[in-house]
Amino acid sequence: MSRRYLFTSESVTEGHPDKICDQISDAILDAHLSADPHSRVAAEVVVNTGLVLITGEITSQAQINYIDLARKKIAEIGYTGTDSAEVSGFAANSCSVLIALDRQSADIAQGVDSAHEQREQMSDEELDTIGAGDQGIMFGFACDETPEFMPLPISLAHRMARRLAAVRKTGQLSYLRPDGKTQVTVLYEDGRPIGIDTILISTQHTAAIGDVIDEAAVQAKIKEDLWALVVEPIFSDISVKPDTNTRFLVNPTGKFVIGGPQGDSGLTGRKIIVDTYGGYSRHGGGAFSGKDPTKVDRSAAYACRYVAKNIVAAGLAEKCEVQLSYAIGVARPVSVMIDTFGTGKVPDEQLLEAVKAHFELRPAGIIQEFNLRHLPSDRGGRFYQDVAAYGHFGRTDLDLPWERLDKAETLRNALEGVMSVSVS
Repeated sequence: MSRRYLFTSESVTEGHPDKICDQISDAILDAHLSADPHSRVAAEVVVNTGLVLITGEITSQAQINYIDLARKKIAEIGYTGTDSAEVSGFAANSCSVLIALDRQSADIAQGVDSAHEQREQMSDEELDTIGAGDQGIMFGFACDETPEFMPLPISLAHRMARRLAAVRKTGQLSYLRPDGKTQVTVLYEDGRPIGIDTILISTQHTAAIGDVIDEAAVQAKIKEDLWALVVEPIFSDISVKPDTNTRFLVNPTGKFVIGGPQGDSGLTGRKIIVDTYGGYSRHGGGAFSGKDPTKVDRSAAYACRYVAKNIVAAGLAEKCEVQLSYAIGVARPVSVMIDTFGTGKVPDEQLLEAVKAHFELRPAGIIQEFNLRHLPSDRGGRFYQDVAAYGHFGRTDLDLPWERLDKAETLRNALEGVMSVSVS
């Protein structure tokens, strides 16, 4: 008997209070790594009405003007103070920016620091001398539901959130404001998506749209515009599309004028499910933003995604989840787990051995292979801040090392003797 169920994922725009914090945290990280690639950064940010607080632990040779950096990021997001609501609530040129930073604990640093770390390339033996920056568990996931190997619900939610920002910034929907949330409920049958049950968008907006001031008329106009300019365009390369049974909900409370940090406080690391797989896969609990790559919460989660994506891209499974665990100060993972949920073309145990043989999973090795300390020369000092909104995975708009498929053929070749794999 076939089994039907609904699965929902959400995303948020770059103007959501929590995402403002993530982006400032990662802008701080980018600034430090640009000036000192061996900086140790754990930057946390809090925002509220008229306030930005930057705290955490940073050890670096870089000299950073945190106040200017925060204001520039806030203005880039869209809180420029161009209307009365933003001026009174939260704007780049008027908010207070407070700094409360310490240096990294020496007890933590001693398990990670090594003279070898200053070298661009380390030998296999040297990689074994640099331990993980903390204990913990990390998960990575991939599936064949979308072209970017992501679950369909989170893929669609991210696409809509990015479109919300795009039509606001281009002026197509100039009445939109930076804060917003999207949510998509997908109908599955026997593990495969077959329909779109519900689409939900909550987006901040001006109180009036041109000459339209009646609240009901304003919401009707927003709903009509969002369907045409935000929803419909995101389904161009997706076979599962909305139909007459799909519910479309917009600003269900009736209006969304007060938003951003004026409407709700924000905190770095509070959108970990939005950052990953929308709840479709398990999560180790560690946030990403504001953390330099010695923190395995970030770098090892990227490695997990890299492994899982190459397995699915190689045609070895329809879906795959990878777990890594680490002990502080120890280089090699405590454990490695592969689960293909019964969709694997080879036994998971043999897939695991191939992964151990062909993927670098030591923290210093991950940093070296992905070049996570040195920002790309063509990105103008930006890298981590660009993944701090709209997801760290499945980003077709960015060239991310953990999204590359350069190990898929290696895996196929390693396992071709085990079982013949059909690759589309």
